[in-house]
Amino acid sequence: MSVTTAVSEDAPLALVCGGGSLPLAVADHVAARGRRVVLFPVRGAAAADDFAKRPHHWLYPGQLGRFSRLARSAGCSDVVFIGWLVRPALWQIRPDLTALMLLPRVAAAFRGGDDHLLTGMARIVEDCGFRLRGAHEVAPEILVPIGALTRRVAVERELADVALGLEYLQATSPFDVGQAVVVADRHVLAAEAAEGTDGMLARVAELRKGGRIRAPRGTGVLVKAPKRGQDRRLDLPSIGPQTVENVVNAGLGGIAVTAGNTITAEPARLVQAADAAGIFVVGVPAAAT
Repeated sequence: MSVTTAVSEDAPLALVCGGGSLPLAVADHVAARGRRVVLFPVRGAAAADDFAKRPHHWLYPGQLGRFSRLARSAGCSDVVFIGWLVRPALWQIRPDLTALMLLPRVAAAFRGGDDHLLTGMARIVEDCGFRLRGAHEVAPEILVPIGALTRRVAVERELADVALGLEYLQATSPFDVGQAVVVADRHVLAAEAAEGTDGMLARVAELRKGGRIRAPRGTGVLVKAPKRGQDRRLDLPSIGPQTVENVVNAGLGGIAVTAGNTITAEPARLVQAADAAGIFVVGVPAAAT
């Protein structure tokens, strides 16, 4: 049964934090605007050291009642989910009484791809009376802008690879698989699946090491774009300094993402790392997707 809660842009923001640097970057951007942030790091994903000096409430996956109680007591009406989270098995969830009452809906959400799971869980949170927001809505500074971010710019051959990568991602969107692909000389080398972008890039590095990739080092592009019809409040593609390192290890020449639809926690460090490595990073028009 849906619960209606009055929403105020000035009310504290509940931030459910997975792993990586994005959660605290979003928290800092929101706080800089004068809005209080209540942190809910998720055990098994968020790093304890990152939250040691900040007020927070730990959550196990499935503790919906605990979250609802603490968020409401803090005056939160808006909720943002941000950071990586490995898809748990049903047996790894620790449901409290509230979650147990909704277990059939939770189980149904797990029967599908990641986007299906996230959308199902989002509806459950909204039915508890909260308004789900995208991290980019409360902290637009994290969005990658359009155009070249680095000193090196993509040449015509690389732009052709970008175009093919975007076409591929659009074609596979209905299957709710991944948000990234590696293309070199108009040849798809790898597509993201359950291993994530970093795992895919590690696979490309191994393929290159084993002589399975003929394209010379410094060629090829990592292309990232959201799935067609995806709820962009929940799982926008992201890049960061670690992405640059993995792209270099994979022997690629650059990174292309859809501008306004991709997020980064540390844009200055991202560009600095890319310039030092001699690769390009470019934000392409979202209309191309």
